[in-house]
Amino acid sequence: MITDDEMDHVFQALAHATRRMILDLLRQNPGQGVGELAKQFDTSRIAVMNHLAVLEKAGLVTSQKEGRTRRLYLNAVPIRMIQERWSDEFSDHWAGRLTGIKHLAEQAARGKGERE
Repeated sequence: MITDDEMDHVFQALAHATRRMILDLLRQNPGQGVGELAKQFDTSRIAVMNHLAVLEKAGLVTSQKEGRTRRLYLNAVPIRMIQERWSDEFSDHWAGRLTGIKHLAEQAARGKGERE
């Protein structure tokens, strides 16, 4: 079970748009180096490293040293633990179904908008 203190760190980390973008980029391309990741932002490398420190404190990013490069990986476990705190198997199943329907409806609406 995730503690309140751990949850606070996760929510704090997720509260900033740049940190959410970092997580998206690590999900899409796991194992990026810090320098490679920093190039994708209009901020300094130090600013990106500060965001990474917050994400690592929350347990959302892990790193592995490979020579002079620090490889970065998304760790979604803390998010999943928060989700499990407020759901059970039954609600988790139906929430998954509903989000699937939501994504399909949004995709259909985008397609309809392109045809008009």
